[in-house]
Amino acid sequence: MKNLNDIMKQARGLQEKMATMQAELEKAEVEGVAGAGLVTVTLSGGGVARRIHVDPSLAKPEEAEILEDLIVAAFNDAKTKREQLVAESMKELTGGLPLPPGMNFGL
Repeated sequence: MKNLNDIMKQARGLQEKMATMQAELEKAEVEGVAGAGLVTVTLSGGGVARRIHVDPSLAKPEEAEILEDLIVAAFNDAKTKREQLVAESMKELTGGLPLPPGMNFGL
């Protein structure tokens, strides 16, 4: 039974580390960029949109479709960067061991 107790202790330690990592990720920000910097989207580490900046040169009615496409591209860029941030944090937490598919702990 000593092995089971050790495993449970390790699991509790991992849970505590996960909670700390989630709190740190929530404070982090990633910025997605599109149109050579004309549109930027900032997301929290938790994936919540915090800011969108649109260069004033794009605020023309005839440019609306381009602007919409750039906002989507910037958001997707920020989302990709957030996923990389989470993956790097998980790698640090697990000592480089990959987690089984689907075990993302709600990140």
